[in-house]
Amino acid sequence: MKARVHVTLKNGVLDPQGKAIGHSLNRLGFPEVGDVRQGKYIELEIAETDKTRAKARLDEMCRKLLANTVIENYSIAVADEIDWKKE
Repeated sequence: MKARVHVTLKNGVLDPQGKAIGHSLNRLGFPEVGDVRQGKYIELEIAETDKTRAKARLDEMCRKLLANTVIENYSIAVADEIDWKKE
């Protein structure tokens, strides 16, 4: 089963990389860009056919390795929730 995990910094956590991206875009002629927050995108293939079990395992992966839950939030989407053809 394919899955996607998005990890982002929690509100209130400073994002120096996002700030640098925003400043660079402004300097490159994109003055309409305001606040920028950056994150991580992870695509996984897991050997699981049950959606509930897959989400539970992915949640465990996020808590143990993929996200620092003190300062980051994460969201999980599995194959039937994603339109893979569009993206």
